[in-house]
Amino acid sequence: MKSEIQLAFDKCKKEKRPALITYTVASDPNKKKSLEILKAISQHADILELGYAHSAPVADGSEIQTSSNRAIKNGFKMKDAFQIVKSFKKDYKSKPIILMGYYNMIFQYGENKFLNDCKKAGVSGIICVDLPWPENRDFAKKCKKKSISFVQLLSPTTTRDRMKKIIKDSHDMIYYISMLSTTGGRLKVSSKKILENYSKINRVNSKKNLVIGFGITDKNISSLKSANGLVVGSMLCKTITNSLKMKHNVAKKLSKIVYNLKRKII
Repeated sequence: MKSEIQLAFDKCKKEKRPALITYTVASDPNKKKSLEILKAISQHADILELGYAHSAPVADGSEIQTSSNRAIKNGFKMKDAFQIVKSFKKDYKSKPIILMGYYNMIFQYGENKFLNDCKKAGVSGIICVDLPWPENRDFAKKCKKKSISFVQLLSPTTTRDRMKKIIKDSHDMIYYISMLSTTGGRLKVSSKKILENYSKINRVNSKKNLVIGFGITDKNISSLKSANGLVVGSMLCKTITNSLKMKHNVAKKLSKIVYNLKRKII
């Protein structure tokens, strides 16, 4: 039986376009509005990444750090992420949600408890930015037993030999970090170079869905639309910050932005 993530990619391939993958932080700006945001952007996004806030998000740039800090200030706990996912899934059963964050939060929560709660809530996948291969192999196996996809990461410095092994151990989706930077940084490499690296990976990877993340905005997304999927996060977190300052309707504002992003890759 195909996973929700695989079905989402199949639908996009049938429509001859990449999957649009969004990232927001759970409980930013609060639990209620975070759920409203997910519901609003899910009208246009194919897969939703939901970050769980961490006090020291080393891979994240200022925009996502600001979102995480807002969530923590509002008392975010891991159980809140599960409650948000569970509430969302009542109305959007087939829309995939991937939880993204740091392994030490999972370790503190307890691996088995975390995976059991993921399963109960309806989480489709997990990304751990600080748990690289091969250290993640045991946890990834636990995820697979629960029918939850563990998303492996590749970067521009991943060697071909290591790449082959990571791809072999990957599930439905592989995340290619486009540049050696924190999230939201300006692209230091051209779209052409990113796609060259992407093609090199696909010479090794023939079946798995390969998505590109880091530094993707409305300015460059159309130039990368030959990928299987594209992740936009920092741009959305920045929009939340600006909308709160301007007292705009955050969910409506984000829905419009995600709609426009989708139009650029069709």
